[in-house]
Amino acid sequence: MKKATKQISKLFAAMALAGAASYSMAADTIKIALAGPVTGAVAQYGEMQFIGAKMAIEQINKAGGVNGAQLEGVVYDDACDPKQAVAVANKIVNDGVKFVVGHLCSSSTQPASDIYEDEGILMITAASTSPEITARGYELVFRTIGLDSLQGPTAGNFIADHIKPKTVAVIHDKQQYGEGIATAVKSTLESKGVKVAMFEGINAGDKDFSALIAKLNQAGVDFVYYGGYHPELGLLLRQTKERGLNVKFMGPEGVGNKEISAIAGPASEGLLVTLPKSFDQDPKNQALVEAFKAKKEDPTGPFVFPAYAAVQVIAEGIEKAGDTDTAKVAAALRANSFDTPTGTLAFDEKGDLKDFSFVVYEWHQDGTKSEAK
Repeated sequence: MKKATKQISKLFAAMALAGAASYSMAADTIKIALAGPVTGAVAQYGEMQFIGAKMAIEQINKAGGVNGAQLEGVVYDDACDPKQAVAVANKIVNDGVKFVVGHLCSSSTQPASDIYEDEGILMITAASTSPEITARGYELVFRTIGLDSLQGPTAGNFIADHIKPKTVAVIHDKQQYGEGIATAVKSTLESKGVKVAMFEGINAGDKDFSALIAKLNQAGVDFVYYGGYHPELGLLLRQTKERGLNVKFMGPEGVGNKEISAIAGPASEGLLVTLPKSFDQDPKNQALVEAFKAKKEDPTGPFVFPAYAAVQVIAEGIEKAGDTDTAKVAAALRANSFDTPTGTLAFDEKGDLKDFSFVVYEWHQDGTKSEAK
């Protein structure tokens, strides 16, 4: 990062949250920052990440820790806001933490990762899917989830091959994640010969979608793909149904949250969502699922198991490197594969997984999902 950019970013350091929560304190510890939204509109996704990461820390520590040291997780709240993410990143630097699981939102992960790379901090995101994050050739940036360049075609191909709509609209929230995945879907649809009649952005935080719904109606749209998060889509689903417009909707993992059913009610029934595999349904993970349930935690969220895996590969990377030097750990991550609850993970030179798949699910108004056919 350029010096001027660093100076600007440090102006936001005062925004970093005081009193970060710590877990698993021990005399000899390896700290891992758990960075993501504790507050804000997508805090539910942050909770998924935190419970997965904290469970991994707890279980690794019970098994003896890492090279004789215990792990300590420290939660930092970025509220899914890029400026606050920069403040959090600077706080993590100042706190001397060398490993990060996070951030969650791509628009927060990207500026934070600039700081981590400059400061020698290794980061693994379990939730950010924007290809731009790992496209910059950084040594210390990894992820345990797939890319929008994979998720977009998964959605686009399903729409073209299974839904076969007459008129499609692709809507997004103008943010890095939402617009990025929407663009990937649009490109896939057009490559399959499906015409996209509308490609438009709304503003994150919008509440009234009457003008957009009128345009959808006027254009004769019968299928909408939405790139963004659940608060806006929940309202769009509800308002569309209230106005009697018969439209099928689809979105990415950013809308796959039980809160969308709370917002949209019956209008959420039949929503299509691309999500990571339901790792909680894998028989080999049942003991882990029971461990979550014993703590009254929900293991079904899309980021729970990828966050668990992120902590696990950090721990095993440190063990394989025989050192907490982040450059050595990064080299160990690229040189090895890791057997995790999300499968056997191996990283390419960019820090992306060599193999990952998204699945199309049908959402139900009770907050459950089933694989779409």
